[in-house]
Amino acid sequence: FPGHESYITFCHLENEAAFTCSADHTIRKWDVVTGQCLAIYRGHTSIVNRILVAKDYLFSGSYDRTARCWSVDKEKQIQEFRGHRNCVLTLAHYSSRDVLEEEEEEEEEEEKVSRDLLVTGSTDCTVKVWWVSSGRCYQTLLGHTGAVLCLILDAPNRELFSGSTDYTIRTWNIVTGEQLKVFKEHQGSVICLELVNRHLYSGSADRTVKCWFVDTGERIQTYKAHKHSVSTLKYHAGILFTGSGDACARAFNSRSGVLQKIFRGHKFIINCIQIHNELLYTASHDGTLRVWDIRGICKRNKRRLKKERSVQGRSSQKGSLARLFNNKVGCMIQQENGE
Repeated sequence: FPGHESYITFCHLENEAAFTCSADHTIRKWDVVTGQCLAIYRGHTSIVNRILVAKDYLFSGSYDRTARCWSVDKEKQIQEFRGHRNCVLTLAHYSSRDVLEEEEEEEEEEEKVSRDLLVTGSTDCTVKVWWVSSGRCYQTLLGHTGAVLCLILDAPNRELFSGSTDYTIRTWNIVTGEQLKVFKEHQGSVICLELVNRHLYSGSADRTVKCWFVDTGERIQTYKAHKHSVSTLKYHAGILFTGSGDACARAFNSRSGVLQKIFRGHKFIINCIQIHNELLYTASHDGTLRVWDIRGICKRNKRRLKKERSVQGRSSQKGSLARLFNNKVGCMIQQENGE
């Protein structure tokens, strides 16, 4: 997909379209099949770091200290979010319908028309939550002592996760703004996050990915093999895909941590990974977006998962009685007639 005048910083896939943002201050929309550029969104005055598409909106964050909202179809800016003291590096989006109770919603009468909220993370060490309709800041989350590099939202559980250059991941109640938990084992900046079934994956400048059980804060797996910082993550079909500063993408068995595949071809850091129809899309500082066929590795992993579940099912049935009778708080069986 040639067209950007500088490197691509992020990619977002939506149906048959790809959206890319760049250090050339623009966002572009592409036809995934033909590679044709369908739209260009202009307005930012510095590097565009991150984009996301939600409903008919396109959101973007930039080094110009703003986040912006665009109409996807009209290529027109709808709203600007101004208030961070430094670069906006990461974004998340949700609707208050997903997290607020009816009585809580009544308190926000002026926002009744649109209940969409945008979350932004910045190098000013803060996370801000904004009403999309008005551009008004709803709350500011304070706690990080370094730049906020990544965000991921779990709306049903009212939780927001943020990763920072202070080496920590923090969990917040998205409604009250209360800080709930701090994950501290990384030895470098936390650059990217992925949340799957209450398992949180974090990629770091310490060249590792760690998997945490969200409910307890326990680290349950560490993925090694990267020769540089882990810059992006994506989970798909039991496989954890990573992008790194060593210009390689990798595929790990998410449960065992075993490295299954290395994707070589980029010349510089891979800063975004997306998966669509079992195709892997990697965007890089080398200015290219590459597409890889991962049907084979997905198929093999699905067979492996099916086999593991089958074995686990049999072993759990065999072990259940043993566990019951080895339990010291058990029951006594009265023997009759020598039986």
